[in-house]
Amino acid sequence: MPQIRIKDLHKTFGDNEVLRGVDLEVGRGEVVCVIGPSGSGKSTLLRCVNLLERPTRGQVFVGDTELTDPDVDIDAARRRIGMVFQQFNLFPHLSVTENLTLPQRRVLGRDKVTAARTATDNLRRVGLAEKADAYPSSLSGGQQQRVAIARALAMGPEVMLFDEPTSALDPELVGDVLAVMRMLAHEGMTMMVVTHEMTFAREVADRVVFMDGGVVVEDGPPGRVIGNPSQERTRYFLARLLDPAMAEVEEGISGETGPGTG
Repeated sequence: MPQIRIKDLHKTFGDNEVLRGVDLEVGRGEVVCVIGPSGSGKSTLLRCVNLLERPTRGQVFVGDTELTDPDVDIDAARRRIGMVFQQFNLFPHLSVTENLTLPQRRVLGRDKVTAARTATDNLRRVGLAEKADAYPSSLSGGQQQRVAIARALAMGPEVMLFDEPTSALDPELVGDVLAVMRMLAHEGMTMMVVTHEMTFAREVADRVVFMDGGVVVEDGPPGRVIGNPSQERTRYFLARLLDPAMAEVEEGISGETGPGTG
């Protein structure tokens, strides 16, 4: 059974239909990178997986649990899903360790000693054991994002969702965060990653999903989707992403805006 199943997923905000019938499966231990232009529905899709946004129509399963079932215990279901956002969302008045232990104690009911031990273990996993007593303001953006990843891992999730986890970071800080995500992939964590980091997608993803206009346009191995896409919309997006200057020149010559824009 796939670890994540998304069936005919629709999401509408007012008159704006952001997701228009998405079908997607993620196998246990699989890493799926979701790429696409701004406004294509990538982040909304991710937020629908753990019901931070409730779908207008369709079904979402994590394991054998349907999160979109009206009778589901959504709090219990969400404990199986870790999510890391663009922003770090750390409590500034709490130390790094306290940021990791608070949700364990309040949500999972762990005692202080167990929560602290779990926090230490996960800070070590992300390479920040020496920052246990530091406060977020003393950390770089990359370190804060690694703390946010450790906080999610400390809850023992079966699935990790990453929504553009490096987009708010200075370029020199991106590598350490991606290294942690590579480590999780090698450990067999099931992951959905919304990203513009094509090198990461090429090297780490089992599959790459290209979205545009609220639908899945292309889905396959990274070597095919990124290296030799079959769809014109995918080729156009990658041309602009990987070589923006060339894309602008081509745009000026053709006088076209290209698919999926405007």
